Amino acid sequence: MTAPDGERPVALTCGEPSGIGPEIAAHAWERLEGRLPFFWIGDPAHLPRGVPVREIADPGETASHCATALPVLPHPFPAPNRPGRPDPDNAAAVIEVIARAVKLAMTGAASAVCTAPIHKKALKDGAGFAYPGHTEYLAHLGGVDRVVMMLACPGLKVVPVTIHIPLAEVPGALTPALLRDTIRITAAAMARDFATPGARIAVAGLNPHAGEGGAMGREEIDLIGPVLDGLRAEGLAILGPLSADTMFHAGARARYDVAVAMYHDQALIPVKTIDFAGGVNVTLGLPFVRTSPDHGTAFDIAGRGLADPTSLIAALRMARDMARARAA
Repeated sequence: MTAPDGERPVALTCGEPSGIGPEIAAHAWERLEGRLPFFWIGDPAHLPRGVPVREIADPGETASHCATALPVLPHPFPAPNRPGRPDPDNAAAVIEVIARAVKLAMTGAASAVCTAPIHKKALKDGAGFAYPGHTEYLAHLGGVDRVVMMLACPGLKVVPVTIHIPLAEVPGALTPALLRDTIRITAAAMARDFATPGARIAVAGLNPHAGEGGAMGREEIDLIGPVLDGLRAEGLAILGPLSADTMFHAGARARYDVAVAMYHDQALIPVKTIDFAGGVNVTLGLPFVRTSPDHGTAFDIAGRGLADPTSLIAALRMARDMARARAA
């Protein structure tokens, strides 16, 4: 699919320069061959040698050059990128690139933000990064208090209500307000970003067999069910609470547009099983579109020519498609 005339490009951040971010950016540009205009923000010296690069001064120049070279909005870094060895001296610049991309999206110069993976410890050690991760920093930059993580691939979109906490802490963290807000944000994003108003939302139970009538836990009866009943009364199309072990096979997925899971692995295992290489991390609830490949910095293979750009390409495509949905 070619880009319509005048379509704004996607801003791709460099992420941790000692990880696989620079090489998958180059590989993504090579495979896309200009069909999806995007520009990379980072230090051109960090990109793999031999990749055609065109430095630009403004995102508006992207479309003119993306077919023949990777458009780069230069952002100087103080240290080189040594594969697999993050340098805290580069931490501040990594953070600045994220903020710069968000500003470009918020002002309309870019259609969306796609972020390469960061290394949180390097950012904390080198720049006192005060946020648990990318998502929380993006929420701060966007001026919102509550965002939601979605993992998406062509066969499934799923949202975890709780994310990076121990499994033992999930029941205590799962509150009516958290569940209600997560589902409302998901429904709004499906309409705005995925052109699916009135999306059918399948909600998993917390316990095996969705509690089996209270025999295996009462969260479905005491917490999840009442929240879902209230949201149905608001007009949302909700299924559940459902037994998580039977809601992710192909036949079940045909009955809904997006799933909501109660905890991290309940959501991520089905996505990674269906499409391990092509999964995309999406942040819902921001005033701009943000996607990211569903993998980390991969220091163990950085600089060895082994990095697979499939997830990044999927993230760039999803960012473009979400931006088009918002514009429409």
